[in-house]
Amino acid sequence: MFDYFKGLVADKRKTSKGCFVSFEVSGVGYLLEVTERDLLNISEETKKIYVLLTHREDAMSLYGFSNKETRDIFQILLSVSGVGAKMAIALLNEFDACDLISFVIDGDFKELTRAKGVGPKLAQKIILELKDKLMKTELPVSSSPMQHTPAIADTQAVLISLGYESKEIDDVLAKIMPSVEDSSNPEEVLRKALTCLSM
Repeated sequence: MFDYFKGLVADKRKTSKGCFVSFEVSGVGYLLEVTERDLLNISEETKKIYVLLTHREDAMSLYGFSNKETRDIFQILLSVSGVGAKMAIALLNEFDACDLISFVIDGDFKELTRAKGVGPKLAQKIILELKDKLMKTELPVSSSPMQHTPAIADTQAVLISLGYESKEIDDVLAKIMPSVEDSSNPEEVLRKALTCLSM
């Protein structure tokens, strides 16, 4: 329903129930729950916040994010049975989006258990349900002359699963690959791509 809001940060606060930002758009203040990371990232200079509206039987909630990638990872986490908004926030408080994706792809459930409230069984379930979603996206035929290494293919699959268009992905890969030290390292390629896309 909503993709992003453009406006002004009216207030920021951390309570026992979580972290919140009041974001004013055309005279209307929206209360957005955010991660601890984004509470620090979002400042008075922030003019745009990506949002996600969730609906349960007893409540509707708005979540805010400083970049699209984190919002999309949050949404993907919610697709895992047993993972609600609080658990997804806990995971994103502990890890940035790139690390979280890397742990899922590598099957590293022990790292995921560092997040508050995530036990070994849930961590393994997250990996089981998300790995295929992130890695088995069908790649469109690319018009880019770039050499398609396994690291590039992995990065493309993840970015497509996050909703990016193939041209957008080709453009960002062409931009970052000259500065990638180890082009065979999918984690490095993905991190640089996500960083570039969030600018």
